[in-house]
Amino acid sequence: MQHIAIDLGGVKSQVCVRAEDGQILLERIVDTMRLGAMLKHQPPSRVIVETCSEAFRVADQALASGHEVRVVPATLVKTLGVGARRIKTDRRDAQVLSEVSCRIDLPSVHVPQELARVRRNMCACREVLVSCRTAMINSVRGWARTQLLKIPSGTSETFPKRAKKAALASPDGLPEYVTRTLFSLDSLNEQIAAADDELDQLAKADPVCMLLMSVPGVGPITSIRFVAALDDRTRFATAHAVQAYLGLTPGEHSSSERKQRTGITKAGPAPVRRALVQAAWNFRRLRPLDPISKWAAALRDRSGWQKAVVALANKNARILWAVMTKGDAFDARHVSVKPGATAPAAASA
Repeated sequence: MQHIAIDLGGVKSQVCVRAEDGQILLERIVDTMRLGAMLKHQPPSRVIVETCSEAFRVADQALASGHEVRVVPATLVKTLGVGARRIKTDRRDAQVLSEVSCRIDLPSVHVPQELARVRRNMCACREVLVSCRTAMINSVRGWARTQLLKIPSGTSETFPKRAKKAALASPDGLPEYVTRTLFSLDSLNEQIAAADDELDQLAKADPVCMLLMSVPGVGPITSIRFVAALDDRTRFATAHAVQAYLGLTPGEHSSSERKQRTGITKAGPAPVRRALVQAAWNFRRLRPLDPISKWAAALRDRSGWQKAVVALANKNARILWAVMTKGDAFDARHVSVKPGATAPAAASA
């Protein structure tokens, strides 16, 4: 079997092809957009790429051409010799990866399905719009404070109207540069509403997402992010494996006789973790008398709300995984709560 290592680039990529005995058969620079065509003309091989923005698309093309694929974690390649002795070029990187692949079967990250990647991108684009809106609102609030203006409280959707009304009621009025920002905010609100409608329709059309939304506090965005992050749920043997993958379990920094537990690892996808924390806040608000909420309140009394909510997000991940695997809607009567449980030593996600 041949070993084809590709050092991916946005425009050009370096390719190194080795025979099974390690002999280099081909080295060349290929347009990244033409890698799929090149791979079609190669005999069944093992294709090795490093994790990057282009990696999964190239992995799809390689799999479609009948090749094995290894998407090597970027955190691992340095230990394999990439960039050794402070000499790093695309050609040397491809040579190292292909040479190591001839000796060992390199580990690969999970290659998500196309649908999962599309869903992640949809949620990410919405999150960018929301971040831009938050930055604009903060900018206008900062200007208002310099003018000693008080903008009445309300939702983000009504902020432009409230800001205009407060500014026009003042002697100095509303400057043109603030007007432009408020106009952009109106446009952003429309785009965010359209994105919310799109995600809502997507979630309602997916039976798994509908099951997940039976959990109090879990809405379309959280359910879509959770399903997209897990992708293939058979990858996880237990609920604890899901919690660890999402970075919601406590870490440890121990040596010899010293045992030290740390905050949550935050090792998984941060957007999913943030969504689960927000769902935990919603759970507490919607079901304050639920046994799970009472359990979180007991943790709050000992450790504070931030740690209690992260612990509730951890439990929610377990609940969501159980709902997904069993195919049954959420039923609070079937959730076990240990009164003596402790919260992860983390203040936030």
